[in-house]
Amino acid sequence: MKIRLHAGRLLTSFAVGLTVLTFGISTARAAENHLDTVTKRGTLLCGTDNTTPGFGYLNTKTGKMEGMDVDLCRAVAAAVLGDASKVQFVVVTDKSRFNALRTGQADVVFAHTTVTPTRESAVGVSFLPITFYDGTGLLVKSSLKAKHVGDLNGATICTTQGSGTEVMWAGYLKAHNWKASTKVLTYQDTDKLFAALNSGRCDVMSTDKSALAGWKGNASDPKAFDILPETLDKSPLAGFTSNEDPKWHAALTWVIYATFEAEEHGITSKNLSTFLKTTDPYIAKFLGVTGTFGKDFGIQPDFVQKVISSVGNYGEIYDRNIGPNTPYSIQRKGSLNAAWNEGGLLYSPPWY
Repeated sequence: MKIRLHAGRLLTSFAVGLTVLTFGISTARAAENHLDTVTKRGTLLCGTDNTTPGFGYLNTKTGKMEGMDVDLCRAVAAAVLGDASKVQFVVVTDKSRFNALRTGQADVVFAHTTVTPTRESAVGVSFLPITFYDGTGLLVKSSLKAKHVGDLNGATICTTQGSGTEVMWAGYLKAHNWKASTKVLTYQDTDKLFAALNSGRCDVMSTDKSALAGWKGNASDPKAFDILPETLDKSPLAGFTSNEDPKWHAALTWVIYATFEAEEHGITSKNLSTFLKTTDPYIAKFLGVTGTFGKDFGIQPDFVQKVISSVGNYGEIYDRNIGPNTPYSIQRKGSLNAAWNEGGLLYSPPWY
């Protein structure tokens, strides 16, 4: 199934048991109190991609959205509405993702987005905790026989419109004085981007390395493609909300932290019921057995339990979507995406 963004109108597409919404620009404004708005509506509008395997992807075989970003949408729905299925996916591109949020067409966006100061200042969004540490990479056909980024001087490089990678390449070519024959072409989404590489319109597909691993792993012949070793810049990825509602942002911030904290304590979707019987006052408060975290945030009293039972802890989300038993097999051990107590950067503040 192909889903496309149409400016100025709404396209609704029905899959198996799933409604996927795509929006163009409208004049509606985001509600000032998203907690009340989402609760009254009874459905979370969550912006995500549908062309990035492992993160936000419409599986045409099952008709279902899947990926880490999709699971984070479901985690928010579970926390706020008590039901992970009460989510409608607002399909966005790199170019449209901020408009979808600013105009009130999405309540939150998880769409493989790099945290930058410009986006929090000039664009006016507030980022949630980083959920994946990434970097810009390069995917080429093996037949090109390129081994390093320097072998691509004079090539045609393709990336997505409105992305940080597009900005990065503009500066990279000037800084490294590459040949004038080097071209950078942009496409709406990674689906079109990979098609351009596959057809020969591009020599190189450049975006976040995790997305490149997704497309390589999803290819009919993964051995026909190589990801070059260089990482050209930092791409810490996070969801984001409007900066107009700090209460909404605060609640969702701790929904994300809950997945980190649960993993740290070994609390999973399978053993949650055991932990609910704990005599440890810290764990009891974290899970909402005691304390008032949910009430104080204005969301479900047992929101942490709902999140864990619905989508699992961070490690479960990771392994299910991009871990060693998936076609993408993105290494976590020894990487920045490991938990802080295992040498990585994923870290929740204490739940006091």
